[in-house]
Amino acid sequence: MNTSPTQAPSAAQTPYQRLAALGIELPPPPPPIANFVTHVREGNVLYLSGQGPREADGHLHSGKVGGDVGVDRAYQHARLTGINLLAVMHGALGDLSRVKRVVKLLGMVNAVPHFEDHPSVINGCSDLFVEVFGEAGQHARSAVGFGSLPGNITVEIEAIVSLND
Repeated sequence: MNTSPTQAPSAAQTPYQRLAALGIELPPPPPPIANFVTHVREGNVLYLSGQGPREADGHLHSGKVGGDVGVDRAYQHARLTGINLLAVMHGALGDLSRVKRVVKLLGMVNAVPHFEDHPSVINGCSDLFVEVFGEAGQHARSAVGFGSLPGNITVEIEAIVSLND
């Protein structure tokens, strides 16, 4: 788990250059699996539906955090979920440079009842957004525990993003 403060990227770099420096290639946006869309744009605000820890090959990470899944592994699942949110943003906007600010995240953790470290898990996504967007990636956030999530996935995260245009 990343326990050190995230370094702010250079303002001169694009989000894609920052992703490349992190060794991250965006996958295709995950498809919706029910009767909803992956995003809605209303004016200069982009609302992103909840995404989970889906690998590029479609594999979803599942399990109970604090039970069969540890915090370090769940942090990585939240980071992967952040990558999927970035893929949806890219698909919706065509260019991540159009992101003015990540406004809010809602991070949901599929946790055993006695688990108390939800923020450390969702930091996986929060740290990624700061690494990719710098100060514009800092956001308001809720990190909460749930008794279950769809498909028993470990985390689900949704986002609200303001846009430059």
